[in-house]
Amino acid sequence: MSESVLRSLDGARGGDRAGEGAAEPLMRDLIGDLLRRTRTEQGRTLREVAEDAQVSLPYLSEIERGRKEASSEVLAAVYRSLGLGIADVLGQLHRRTSPARFERVGQRRAHLSRAGATTPSRSGQALVMSLAA
Repeated sequence: MSESVLRSLDGARGGDRAGEGAAEPLMRDLIGDLLRRTRTEQGRTLREVAEDAQVSLPYLSEIERGRKEASSEVLAAVYRSLGLGIADVLGQLHRRTSPARFERVGQRRAHLSRAGATTPSRSGQALVMSLAA
């Protein structure tokens, strides 16, 4: 490949876009990392999961390293092999990428949004948070 093509690919992978702050991660990297972490936490080998999911070992390895974007069918087979459902996967990916976090405030939970405002998780009343410098 030519140097310019390789630089373009590196820029896209790293999120090198003019005018943007922090780079957005690629979905294949997030999914691959989640699959590898889950597999290693379960103490399973790549070979065990690949055989159980009926996916070739080299292909599963490339998925885990973020080198390949697998089809939804292949991902579903791997998720099932790891005992995960799509809701588990999406929930974990959301927690990893969401800039806001839930914090317990008294008896209610408040969600800190990107703009810094809070919204209560229950009832229609506004929750006020005071910050002092």
